[in-house]
Amino acid sequence: MSQPRIVFLDGHTLFSNDLNPDDLNVCGHFTFHARTPQSQVLERGKDAEVLIVNKVHLGEEEFAALPNLKLVCVAATGYDGIDTIAARAHGVTVCHCEDYSTLSVAQLTLSLLLSLADGVDETFRSTRAGGWAACPDFCYSVRPRFELAGRKLCIVGMGNIGRAVAAVMKPLGLILSAVTSCPQSELPDGVGKVTLEEAFATSDIVSLHCPLRADNRGMVSAELLAKTRPGLILLNTARGALVDETAVAEALHRGQLGAYCADVMSQEPPSAKNPLFTAPNAYITPHIGWATVEARRRVITQLIENIQSFFEGKPQRVVS
Repeated sequence: MSQPRIVFLDGHTLFSNDLNPDDLNVCGHFTFHARTPQSQVLERGKDAEVLIVNKVHLGEEEFAALPNLKLVCVAATGYDGIDTIAARAHGVTVCHCEDYSTLSVAQLTLSLLLSLADGVDETFRSTRAGGWAACPDFCYSVRPRFELAGRKLCIVGMGNIGRAVAAVMKPLGLILSAVTSCPQSELPDGVGKVTLEEAFATSDIVSLHCPLRADNRGMVSAELLAKTRPGLILLNTARGALVDETAVAEALHRGQLGAYCADVMSQEPPSAKNPLFTAPNAYITPHIGWATVEARRRVITQLIENIQSFFEGKPQRVVS
């Protein structure tokens, strides 16, 4: 059997100059592109039997114009950039990667919250700028810290990442609840079930960990934020479009939200004019939660498994 022709259209963020894309050579004739504009997808993919993508969009137009294509491997868990109905109509299998970044995203979620509670970044910068050296006291404070113990944290979405976040937060003494379709009997011990409205009205902290769907796009709306407990801390390491970013910025300006800590935005890379960049207490990291070296190695392993198992007639991690 001849080796399949494989093209990775946008692999830069996965490899990031510290991992080797040549590892995928074991799967077939492999061509690597760091980035591919949408206008070049058809040209670069015209002979491919396998396309590997991260954020490149594949829709009806692409599937119709790529008759050799048999398999699409998404180098991520989310596959909202792939028209799975069109893929199925053209006989193309779509596979994704599962559970590779769970611990990495949970770790960053905790980091965002701890950084907010302890003011680590501001303190580092002030100390390096000479603030402590100029202080007459043994103890130098840039701003007050606060303890997390006893505060109410609601996790929206109790998939693998949501459950991992619950596991890392619980030892800190937080009182946990969840917005989820899971029955109460299937939730971890000590995690109560609430509605989204109850979460925003009663919690000190809400952390988003649900996939983006048509029915929850912009679910953190101006209307919901108007009913929010004043000073709420909102964490988002899921998808930027779960929130109305303009409404979040306005809630920060008027103090309805105490802080917004996010690793994702509705447009990535974002516009420099995004209102969150000028809102008080908005702390944004550039979609790095998934990207530990360990998590990226797991993606590579799963891509190899997905390709090899497909051509062995036993496809795995299939989403369409």
